[in-house]
Amino acid sequence: MFISKHKDAFGVEPVCRVLTGNGWQIAPGTYYAAVRRPPPARAVRDAQILAEIRQMRAEYEEVYGARKMWLELNRRGTPVARCTVERVMRENGLRGARRGRTIRTTIPGKGPGHERARDLIGRDFTAPAPDRRWVADFTHVATLAGTVYVAFVVDVFSRMFTGWAAARHKRAKLVLDAGSRRVLGFALGEHHDAELAYGALVMAVGGGARRRRARRHPAHRLCRGWR
Repeated sequence: MFISKHKDAFGVEPVCRVLTGNGWQIAPGTYYAAVRRPPPARAVRDAQILAEIRQMRAEYEEVYGARKMWLELNRRGTPVARCTVERVMRENGLRGARRGRTIRTTIPGKGPGHERARDLIGRDFTAPAPDRRWVADFTHVATLAGTVYVAFVVDVFSRMFTGWAAARHKRAKLVLDAGSRRVLGFALGEHHDAELAYGALVMAVGGGARRRRARRHPAHRLCRGWR
């Protein structure tokens, strides 16, 4: 309240006099009556709900928004309307963790040269020996410094990483760095997403590190054989 905020510096009557002179008809007796009046039931209820909300926010690391907070309050035996929880949190500047914008990591190519390629392994994700079939993909990770994209290649037989790379972008170089670190001297089947960046995937074949470049393709979970 404005009067309560400034009464220690100017006094109640001078503040009321200034307010009255500026069109706000407030008598000192009206102020004292309002201060001595017990708080309404709604204010008491809001204070109780706010205390429980603050306690639960501490328990759940302040990630719960109004909807989850409302469900948790009722689950704990405090019947309250969702709109009440929303109002109390809004009035006290409380809100849950918000998700960032949606990030797409699989963007198929379009036009000539991007036709769906054949599935060369028939979606058989097994291998008779190490380094016969690799599975490649990349995803994004939210960090305090921003979004980081991570590309990786996994050997189907051993389920171990054969290569990985991280970058702040999702260009072709990211998957190149993850997928072209080893020199192979045998046939390899490589399986990955429809992401356009994988169209530039380079595999080293043979002891001379001879490279072949795959054409861009939009095939979802495409399998390509390297001979």
